Amino acid sequence: MKIIDKYILSTFVKSFLSVFTVLYFIFVLQGVWVYIEELAGKDLDLFTVVRFLFYYSPRMISMVLPLSVLLSSIMTFGNFAENYEFAAMKSAGISLQRAMRVPIIFIVGLSFVSFWFVNDIAPKSEYKFTSLRHEIIQAKPAMAIAAGQFNDLGKINMKVDEKKGEKGQDLENVTIHIKSDIGTINRTVIRSHEGQLESDEAANLLKLHLLNGNYYEDVATKTFSQQNRMPFAKAHFEKYTIVVDLAQFEVEENTDEINSNAKMMNVSQLRKAMDSLGTNLSREINSQTENIAVRTEKSVFQQKQNKTVIAVNSEDELLKSEAPQRLAQIFQSAASNAESIKFSVQNNIDRNENQLKEINFHEYVLQNKYALAFSCMLMFFIGAPLGAIIRKGGVGLPMVFAVIIFITYHFINTFGYKLAQENVLLGWIGAWVGTFALLPLAVNFSYKATRDRGITSMDNMWYDLKTWFAKRFKKEKTTKK
Repeated sequence: MKIIDKYILSTFVKSFLSVFTVLYFIFVLQGVWVYIEELAGKDLDLFTVVRFLFYYSPRMISMVLPLSVLLSSIMTFGNFAENYEFAAMKSAGISLQRAMRVPIIFIVGLSFVSFWFVNDIAPKSEYKFTSLRHEIIQAKPAMAIAAGQFNDLGKINMKVDEKKGEKGQDLENVTIHIKSDIGTINRTVIRSHEGQLESDEAANLLKLHLLNGNYYEDVATKTFSQQNRMPFAKAHFEKYTIVVDLAQFEVEENTDEINSNAKMMNVSQLRKAMDSLGTNLSREINSQTENIAVRTEKSVFQQKQNKTVIAVNSEDELLKSEAPQRLAQIFQSAASNAESIKFSVQNNIDRNENQLKEINFHEYVLQNKYALAFSCMLMFFIGAPLGAIIRKGGVGLPMVFAVIIFITYHFINTFGYKLAQENVLLGWIGAWVGTFALLPLAVNFSYKATRDRGITSMDNMWYDLKTWFAKRFKKEKTTKK
């Protein structure tokens, strides 16, 4: 390796490591701030808190790594341009493209390392983080409930406005949704003004005592017309106790709960899970289709049994062939069968959509691993030529450009994640949409860098802006006079 290559690479790596360390620390603290309320005041030992931070920190890699590459590349190459080192390189016959060659090799290697990290290390860390949270919940049951948000506790989904008491055991304004055993509809809602948590560590149970509240339950109906009336039952209580089995929060190495969590899987496990989910969905759709067909054929067959076939020439003649009461019964039976089948079909559609969302989310997690690796190269091909264009090093103007570009990238990625999660976008599109959006910018900057046009283009842009504003203000002053 030539001396100039060593100099460029060492400068870039030093800048990258310093930026990565600072940003990683900031993002970890920012993320952990979400759990401060849960961790504080729970008598947790220092080792548990350190483990919590250690297992949580790999989550931040997907944000810190691209931003670090972007900012360090802008700072490094901007500093070269600002100190006229690029001008010296060009006079020695070294183009900007040639100067970028060694850092490109480093970034390609970093992309492979990042893919290995999110494919092997991050899933294990996610599992350890979830397992540790469950252990803390078992030791400190109040941690299972965070104030101001819904908390998933097995078959109940609970929200409390405020927690009080030495251990957070006293609750105010409790709202509970009890999950139905069939489907995803919550038919039961419980609201109370006060509540109290009581743990039984020997039996591994969490008792929730609700005081002065109401119990609401939607009544299950058989037909669609009855459902539209929205029948429900209501009961008032002075005290109501709910028992939660904390054993359901225990996490074992090979449990189905862990294997079903897409974020805890590597690429091979995700592909296997997607194949299994797709096969189950196809089998269920076939079963639903056959069930509807059998119900329809059975209904028609029952109507045909022991009946004499009469030839009719018109609808009026057909209607006159039966007594009015018999016709009313036939119409009512047909309408009831149609509503029942419609209700069943709608339930099947909702169930299938949930399974499609699960498959699509697995696809998103799978593609996001590749998108993260590619984003490192994308950010470098944006940052390196941009640094040569703005001709500014340090943390001033490069930080401004890096933040603007990364916020745009992160916003688009978050938008894609939400749409993919709701099955509006395909999983692979949601994972790559941010990359697709910024790829033209990287191509444009890289093209200018290879043609050595980027170094002076920023000066021209500033000159054009100054000229435009000068003419604008001069025109306004003339108008006022």
